[in-house]
This record gives sequence, structure tokens and C-alpha cells, in this order.
Amino acid sequence: MTTTGHRFDALTAEYMRAAGSWKWSTPGESHGRGLIGAFVAEMDYPVADAVAGAVRRSADASLFGYLPDAWVGDMAAACSSFWGDRFSWAPDPAWVRPVPDVLTAFTATVRHFTRPGSPIVLPTPAYMPFLTVPAMVDRELVTVPMARDGDRFVLDLEGIDRAFAAGAGLLVLTNPHNPTGRVLDDAELAAVTEVVERHGVRVFADEIHAPLTFDGHRHRPYAASSEAAAAHTVTATSASKAWNTPGLKCGQVVLSNAADAEHWTATGYLAEHGTATPGVLATTAAYRDSRDWLDEVLAYLDGNRALLAGADLPGLRVTVPEGTYLAWLDGRGLDLDEPPSAFLAREAGVVLTDGAACGDAGRGGMRLNLAMSRPVLAEALDRLRTALFDT
Repeated sequence: MTTTGHRFDALTAEYMRAAGSWKWSTPGESHGRGLIGAFVAEMDYPVADAVAGAVRRSADASLFGYLPDAWVGDMAAACSSFWGDRFSWAPDPAWVRPVPDVLTAFTATVRHFTRPGSPIVLPTPAYMPFLTVPAMVDRELVTVPMARDGDRFVLDLEGIDRAFAAGAGLLVLTNPHNPTGRVLDDAELAAVTEVVERHGVRVFADEIHAPLTFDGHRHRPYAASSEAAAAHTVTATSASKAWNTPGLKCGQVVLSNAADAEHWTATGYLAEHGTATPGVLATTAAYRDSRDWLDEVLAYLDGNRALLAGADLPGLRVTVPEGTYLAWLDGRGLDLDEPPSAFLAREAGVVLTDGAACGDAGRGGMRLNLAMSRPVLAEALDRLRTALFDT
């Protein structure tokens, strides 16, 4: 068993199953062993004390009513301060608005900031709901498979350009990227801006994983990369991934120009309305008072990345994430007659996200969540190795 002496090491699979999270509630077993949940994008780690305290105070004081402007303002100021300190871009707090989650921000952006009926461009593999939500708002989806530059996934800018030339109106830019773990650099962001400006279209920047970067890879907010980018971008983020609070239903839309901010004021009420009051208070505590906790988690995740990088997983092409806690495993070399994720769930008892759910470009691949205890991850990797050697 691989242990570090860290408090997170005590989070056993049995403990997580008993706690009942979605990630650990998949029924069944494999070869007499309970399944290891490694698919849903949430962490197993207990939240920061300040975040837990904010939720407790909400309950103790019955702070479950509608959101007052003052609490929204506190959250916006805390978010702006954190982004300024971490990413050298402190957006105007008046332009940081509450939403329940990034998908709510996405649908609002499509409805209010794009040409009616214009298709949406999505690089793939992609976060799964981005493949299905466009149809729910009556939009065609144009998928553009990402290319490979060695072991790195990169955007196919020529493919994106062609999609815009054919009439698409919005690019979904997820950075850090889910599910491949890429962190786009300044040159890549500038290249995106050039294509977008050429066609006079918009960008929805999903930056929910922004605080989770490693090994000198630093998140650069797309809207902060140039004045042109600021003028055509709606950014969405949340504390939910970095501080493990997805159930508290609080995200942020960050506007980056006066015209968009004015338009949001006129149209954004419904998108804001479902934001949870305890989530806003907890998010404020995360951004303002829980940075040491985040740094501790990043260091622990970095150790998990190293464990994955050193694992012997025959037949898999492993992409260790530059950001996020999500790794991509390419199993096409296994030449199976079933999805590799199905084979490994049955034979290894490790439940991964099937790459096909991330678009056709993801077929044969899998998304592995590294945000578990080190001993459990070591067991998961050992199970995968054994199953792969036995194929």
C-alpha cells in the first residue's frame, strides 16, 4: 500500500462507499472486490474548515432565504481578489455574477449572447453535457476533434475556422481542459482569438478548473489575454471543482466588457435566480479564507499525478494532466471488442468515464479521476495493471 502519512490517506474505499457520494454509489463488484469510483469529477477530500463553517453558520442562522445583494457582492469581491492574486486578472466585482453552475451560464450565454439559431463549436473529447445541452436550447453542435502534438492534445484551429466559416457563432473553450487535462498557453490563446475575431463570433470560456494546475502550468484567463478576447468572451467559473463543493450550486459568470455587463443586467435574472444562498456564503469562504487548503490539495494531487506517471499500464497511452485532477487513458491499442472502460470495470473493478461519452473523438479512451486517497489510487492502478497484463 502506498501511503504518505497525509490525513487524506485515511479515506478508504469502504469509508467513501459508506458516505454515499455519487462517485462511490455505483452498485456491484468485480471478482469479489468492491468497485473503485474514478469517473465523476469530484474530489474525495473533506472540504476546508472555513467552507464547512460557512455552511454550518447558514444552518444555525437559518440563512436559507433569497440572496441579498450584499452577499453577492462579498462573493464577487472574494472571487475577483482570488483571481487577481492567482491569475493576475482581477475582474470588476460588479461584473462577477452568481449562477448555480457552469451549465446554467452556458445556456444563458447561448440564448443571450449569440446569433439566434447559430451552431455551437465544441472541441472534442469534451465535458459530456456540452455534447447534449446544445440540442436542449435548439442549437446544432459542430464537434471539432482535437489533434495530438506528441503526448499533448491541441486545438484544431483550422477545423474551428471552417466551422465558423460555415456559420457557427460560439466556441466552447474549456481551459484547463476536461477531460484531457491540458492547460492552454498564451500562444494558443492568441491563436484562438485570431480565428474568433476573423469571423466576428463569440467564446464561452469554461474555466471551472482554473485553480488546479501543476508543474509550472499556470492558468491564463482567456478574457484577460487581450482586449479583443475580453470583448467577445463570457467566462464561467466556480469554486466547486477546486474546493469540492459541487452540491452547493454556486458558480460565477464573469463579464469582461461594458456592453456584455449591461446586457447581462437586462437578461441574466433567470440564470442567477437558482443560485443557492449557502453556496454563495461557502464560495466566499473558499475564495477568501481557504487558499491554504487549496495549496494542500494541489500538493497531494501532484503526488497522485506522479503515481500515475510511474504506473505500468500496458496497452494504455496515459496523458498525465497539466491541470485538473482528470487524466486521459487511451485504450485503443488494446484492440478490444468492447469499450475499454467496460472491460476495466468488469475485470479491474475500476469505474472510469467512457471516452465515447466525451464525443466520437474520445472512443476507445477513458477519463480517470485522480482525486482520491493515495492508497486507493495505488490499488486502482494495481488493479488496472493486473487486468491489462491478463488480457
